Amino acid sequence: MTSHEIRPRRTRARRMLAAGIAGVALAPLLAACAGEVPMEPAADANSPACADVIVRLPDTVAELDRRTTNAQSTGAWGDPAVVQLRCGIEPSGPTTDTCVNVNGVDWIIDESAAPLYRFEAYGRSPGLEVFVESEQLSGTDVVNDLSAVARELPQERKCTSLAENLGM
Repeated sequence: MTSHEIRPRRTRARRMLAAGIAGVALAPLLAACAGEVPMEPAADANSPACADVIVRLPDTVAELDRRTTNAQSTGAWGDPAVVQLRCGIEPSGPTTDTCVNVNGVDWIIDESAAPLYRFEAYGRSPGLEVFVESEQLSGTDVVNDLSAVARELPQERKCTSLAENLGM
């Protein structure tokens, strides 16, 4: 065998090795894209009302693609999942948290763990919560895209202001 014949084999072997290394390096990234988002179901996740919500979840929220999850009555968007939804939570009672109405749905906003914000569709039963990583996207865009499915849940209460409660 001449040195001329050895070189192409080495080059071919190096290319194959490089392709193999690239494949191994990319495998976890590809698996992360295809994998389920691990989540915990809420206490009342088996509610028929939650099933009505989950079958209507949009394919995109705030321009992020929907991901599969491993828990009943949940949803997630983005890679990594920067938006996560759970249906079947215990609805909150009266609160002093900020409440905004978006497309006919009252949302209370919990900013206590910022930059992770928690939005709850207030007065809906069973309860619905959405967690948004605010450094990645706007919570307003998220609840705007999810208000239509939140309206599927029966509304038992509405947000009121202090002035309304005092009869002013």
